[in-house]
Amino acid sequence: MAAFEENPIVREFARVERPAPSAHRIERIELSRHSLPLEPPFRAAWDSRPRETFDVGIVRVITADGMVGIGAGAPMAGIEDYLDLFIGQDPLDLDRHQAVLTNIDFHAGRPWPLDIALWDLAGKIREEPVWRLLGGASGKVRTYASTGVLHDAKDLAKKVVKLVEQGFPAVKVRFNRKDWRLDVAAVEAVRVAIGDSAEILVDCNQGWRMPWDTEPSWSYHQALVVARELETLGVYWMEEPVHRGDYRAMTALRSAIAVRIAGGELTREAHSLRRLIERRCVDVLQPDATMTCGIAGLMEIARLARQNDVSFTPHSWGSGIGLLANAHLMAGCNGGPWLEFPCDPPDWTAERRDFMLAEPVTVDEEGCIELSSEPGFGIELDEDRLASFKVA
Repeated sequence: MAAFEENPIVREFARVERPAPSAHRIERIELSRHSLPLEPPFRAAWDSRPRETFDVGIVRVITADGMVGIGAGAPMAGIEDYLDLFIGQDPLDLDRHQAVLTNIDFHAGRPWPLDIALWDLAGKIREEPVWRLLGGASGKVRTYASTGVLHDAKDLAKKVVKLVEQGFPAVKVRFNRKDWRLDVAAVEAVRVAIGDSAEILVDCNQGWRMPWDTEPSWSYHQALVVARELETLGVYWMEEPVHRGDYRAMTALRSAIAVRIAGGELTREAHSLRRLIERRCVDVLQPDATMTCGIAGLMEIARLARQNDVSFTPHSWGSGIGLLANAHLMAGCNGGPWLEFPCDPPDWTAERRDFMLAEPVTVDEEGCIELSSEPGFGIELDEDRLASFKVA
């Protein structure tokens, strides 16, 4: 049975009487690529190469009667070869689409932005926001501010103070300086600056590497030394402290320290996410619906996480559309404690992150996103800007 069907909330939605396929059948799917120039370049902590552009793929699923579902994410390599599998299909047959996308994920690049577009379309057909379709009681989602640059300790402390003053209850600090002791010193400066007014999260970035980076990930013993330092600083979670496949080290580390272990942001398949849960590797699971399993697949993973006392809080470092999709997912599955909100001005701003949207995604004075009750994900594109930055 498909994962979609195993989820009782989504299964109930699937049983609802649907319009005849002739009314809403999928007529075509449009893909486009857009590249926003970044000047000055964005120097991401996890990327040794400065990023001079922000590249986003937009997918539109269009029905015979003109309804449009919108999704976005990294450009989907090879997806063009499989689009015919959706043409003429009922867009509300989401269990079927989930199965096909899972197969495509094996044969080609990650296809999940198409899943986002299908769910957006389903919400529009049903005239409901996705968070409500998923069974969420509220569209209010708490967030944490996720920085992205390796600031020096003094500048980082000042930045985090400002983010906390804006209402964020937690802030993520990036590691990847030349020496881990400099990373710890940056966290110490933040703790001194904010006291106990907010939680500190740390991303060690050991789970994966950019293709051109060859440094090995930390061993268990290296990670344990760092973890002991973070423990004394009251860090809430330690993200990706070892290689993503080092299950034994994650489990041992989780048992040895009080700091929570987080991970799974780029884990590709559902069985690997289940393994992280079942082998007690993590306290916090962080898959992203635009990169892994899609909405229905991650609803099922979130249910399993909850049953095993593991927090479910999606990764959402990407576009504003991905942020909205993961916010609806989190509201629908009652995840927590916070959703990632990429925010590191002036290096990474809402204007950069959400350039494809008519209005950027914002948080209130408590660091919460208030999702709208508009059908689907409530996405409104800035078509003029998209046209200006279209490359394919």
